[in-house]
Amino acid sequence: MAALLLSPRPPPLLPFSDADHRRRVLSPNPSFSCLCSAGTLDPEPTPENPNPNPRERRRAVKIAWEKLVRWSRSWRSKARTDVLERTNKVVVLGGGSFGTAMAAHVAGKKAEMEVSMLIRDADVCRSINEAHCNCKYFSEHKLPENIVATTSAKDALLGADFCLHAVPLQFSSSFIEGISEHVDPNLPFISLSKGLELNTLRMMSQIIPQALQNPRQPFVVLSGPSFAVELMNKLPTAMVVASKDKKLASSVQQLLASPCLRISSSSDVTGVEIAGALKNVLAIAAGIVEGMDLGNNCMAALVAQGCSEIRWLATKMGAKPTTLTGLSGSGDIMLTCFVNLSRNRTVGLRLGSGESLEDILSSMNQVAEGVSTAGAVIALAQKYHVKMPVLTAVARIIDNELTPKKAVMELMSLPQVEEV
Repeated sequence: MAALLLSPRPPPLLPFSDADHRRRVLSPNPSFSCLCSAGTLDPEPTPENPNPNPRERRRAVKIAWEKLVRWSRSWRSKARTDVLERTNKVVVLGGGSFGTAMAAHVAGKKAEMEVSMLIRDADVCRSINEAHCNCKYFSEHKLPENIVATTSAKDALLGADFCLHAVPLQFSSSFIEGISEHVDPNLPFISLSKGLELNTLRMMSQIIPQALQNPRQPFVVLSGPSFAVELMNKLPTAMVVASKDKKLASSVQQLLASPCLRISSSSDVTGVEIAGALKNVLAIAAGIVEGMDLGNNCMAALVAQGCSEIRWLATKMGAKPTTLTGLSGSGDIMLTCFVNLSRNRTVGLRLGSGESLEDILSSMNQVAEGVSTAGAVIALAQKYHVKMPVLTAVARIIDNELTPKKAVMELMSLPQVEEV
């Protein structure tokens, strides 16, 4: 629950301070003991009496909850809404499932705002404009009528206040270069894409400014545990926006936050991006374990080891450890590794069941970024001198240099080491 709360920090949940608690428990006080024995006050928990009076415990919980609710109402009453009020147009680059879900989410916040989707597929473009649905993804979901699709970069970007980039990372550089002449140098880019570019090892925070030849292009990354279909169904979701520009992060927070989508903010762009990239590779490993029916013990051990490997590399790259235990780290890892809706987990599950990677990818209509990211992750590990046995095994399986069964045998035969 704590991970979902936005700053500023809420009031203490305890009805008295830790210091008060220690003083009451540790300080001998005859008069206090007499009062307790007389029934005036309930005694503090002791080894002989481990539980306080149930009525007092319920009262303490009620007080804590009421304080939290009062703080929340006070914060909401002071929260700024001017960003949404002055936003007239948002452009979404890409017509995939997540881009469509975010377009629908933003469009639903303000009927007078135009949400323009830049899509290369003319059939999808037509279905959005005429039938108000994405015929390729979410054909059963009706999109808000203020969403307009176009194949023209000039029309889509003209007058935009914010740009949501939802093109798969491996194609992003060439895509952005192709539309760069129509991009305003002050247009904030909100990246929804996760992964590492093959050969260059770049993340979106590097790809976008370099493709636009503008190192000062405003940039924000949006990440966290979020399946597109659940966003479309308005189920409760929490994500994080990260930017080196705190004012911009706050603006995007206001733009995207809603009763069904909580948005935290961070300045750790590297941590949020690298966690979002590496978790896809770990999800393939989790899927392989499931596909091979290796059991729950193995799954837990593998994911724990994978989380450690992500932490080792991310912190070497400058990420904050706290980011890796937040929404974009642990939150996204849990969702992607353990839920069947995950494309990367599905790839791993089918690999573990004996299917070839070629057959798996040819049957999918969406991109599983972990497949292309795996090799780049290993290159980064070598660059930063970090050992990553689990993620390296995934890369070798994808390259068809190791079978899942052999990979498990090799990992289980590694030296017994001290946990770090």
